[in-house]
Order: sequence, then C-alpha cells, then structure tokens
Amino acid sequence: MSFNGYTIIDGDGHVIEDCQAIIDYMPQSYRDKYDTHSFFNPFPPLDHLHSSNLHDFQPGAFNKVGPDGWVDFLEDVGIETTVLYTTLGLAFGKIVSRDWAIDVARAYNDWLYNTYMKRSPRFKGMGLIPLQEPDGAVAELRRLVKDLGMCGAMLPSTGIQANLADPRFWPIYEEANRLGCAIAIHGGAHENLGLDDLSPYAPVHALGHPFVQMISFGGLLFNGIFDKFPNVKFGFMEGGVAWFLLCLERFDRSWETHIQRDPRKRFLELRPKEKVSEYIARHVDAGRVFVGCEGEEPDIAHAIKRIGNKPWVFSSDYPHEVNNEFCKHEIGELLENEAISAADKAAFLHGNARSFYNLGAPGL
Repeated sequence: MSFNGYTIIDGDGHVIEDCQAIIDYMPQSYRDKYDTHSFFNPFPPLDHLHSSNLHDFQPGAFNKVGPDGWVDFLEDVGIETTVLYTTLGLAFGKIVSRDWAIDVARAYNDWLYNTYMKRSPRFKGMGLIPLQEPDGAVAELRRLVKDLGMCGAMLPSTGIQANLADPRFWPIYEEANRLGCAIAIHGGAHENLGLDDLSPYAPVHALGHPFVQMISFGGLLFNGIFDKFPNVKFGFMEGGVAWFLLCLERFDRSWETHIQRDPRKRFLELRPKEKVSEYIARHVDAGRVFVGCEGEEPDIAHAIKRIGNKPWVFSSDYPHEVNNEFCKHEIGELLENEAISAADKAAFLHGNARSFYNLGAPGL
C-alpha cells in the first residue's frame, strides 16, 4: 500500500461518533436518560462559532463515514495506516462534571476500540482521558495503552480551566513517561480566543487552530515539561507549520528580554548560551516534539530547513474538510516540491508518525 511508491501514514484522521453506540458503553443511568431525551449528548458543543453559520465544504467533506468508509478511503488514497482522533470529543475539556468526564472517556475509548481498531489493524487510536479528574486520567491512560493498545491520548487545547503545564496534570505526564506513549494536543473549539464575534467562519478556523497550539506549546515549553518527562512524545495537531516558526522566532527574544525570576527552579533551564529556539531544536531532535500538518503548506520547505525534518507528521484530517481527491492533491503537492529531499518526504509522510505513535519498523 503506497502513494506513488511512498509509504503514507496518516497521523491525524478523525472518526464521526455514533452517540447512541457510545451511550451503550456507559452505565445504565446514562442509557435510560438517552432513551427518553433526544437532546441528550455525551459531548458538549464545540462552540457557538461552528453553529448558525452557513458555509459550504468540499464535496463529501464531513460525511458520516464509518469504519468501512474509512477502509475505502485508505485503499483509494494509498494510505497504509491512520491514527484516529475524536470529533465531538474535541470539546471534551468543557465537560464540568468529573464523573461524566470519566464515564464518557471510558465509553468513547471502548467504542473506538471495538468499532475501529478491532475492524482493521490499519486503524490506530488516540483515546480520551478525563483531565477533570487527574487520578482517573492516569488510570484511563494506562488502560487505553496497556489494555486497548492505543498510541496514547488526546488532550483538548481549550475548555480546561488551567494551562496544560499546570502541576495538577503532572501525574498524567508521569504515567505517560512510564508508558513512553504519545500525548497529542488538538484544537477545534475556538471560543474565548478573541475570535468570538469574528465573521465569516474561515478566519476563525484559520486562526483558532494555530492560536491554541502556540498557547499549549508555550505553556509546556516554558514550564520545562519536556525535560521533566523526557519519555513522553508531545504532538501539536492541525495547526500547520507557520505557528511553530513564529514560536522559534518570538520565544528567543522574549526570554532574553523578560528574564524570569525562578527561585524554585520551576521553569525551563537552558544550557549555557543556549537560545530557546536551540532548546526546542534539541527536543525535536530527541523525538519529543511533533507537529501535524497537511503537506500543502507553502512554508514547509523553509520549516524543514529551519528546524529539520523530524517534527512534521502528515495529517489527512479526513473526513473533516477534505475528500479523497483533496487529500491526494495535498500529498501530491508535497511530492512535487523540488525544495524537499526524498529523505525529508519519507520522514514527513511516514517516518515521523511511526516514531511519534510507536508504530514499529519503518515501511519501504
């Protein structure tokens, strides 16, 4: 299975949830409620910006494809494996009931495993964990990796009322460090970012994804999380490449001109004369930081030149926004880019995803 001779691993595909099926994995009290209230939903809404706003998509985008439709997509495009993320669960951070968060995460993970991962070994999963209850999140992370064979967990970039570097989440990273698994931050809910009254929707989508990645990355970076938990592989999905370049530029000067008092050694520690951008490059080279992107970004060649080929992970985002032909076009654009070497293309299209998600030996 290949695309023009290149092995392709999709590092960020999506499922369209079957809420009834997920409810069926939840305790009886939830199932009873679902039977009598048609508005009952295991997940909160993403935001008001996704709603009451009419715009068209690429033909076939956001189709409610199930596992059979996903297999057809993989076969048609020539993708070896896909790593599947939630859709409705991108709003998971907005759940305020801790018990609800625990029950929904467990049910979603069971549904994803039984519906997709048992359907085909080409489906890999990134599960949900209840950040609202860190002890429960630790237990669920261990279960979804050890018992269900998932690659790791997705953390919502918004909704949780704390930066992802907050010490309350450190037990989760300690467990991920023991497991050596992937932790991916994913955008999708765009409210409370200064975009709440912006119209039309296109700039909300364009800005919302990179904004939340810069915030999440900045928090984890400057609080020294990459050093504290060196076996965790952090991914920042669906924001493209430009936000990462902005961080490389802006973080250097800001850290040099705003010298943080740190008597308790809480923040990142640079080596003598090391810049923040060099610190980031060191962690990229060590396989701790990954960035999801589609391949058509006009600055991808410059990004590879700037930071190397190790962080970039090809992401289809199917079935969000794209159809088969659109995805083929994006892969084709990367392959036709003469400014990118064959080794860089192989890293982008499958090698880095194998590393990030611990998927085993390289393909051909």
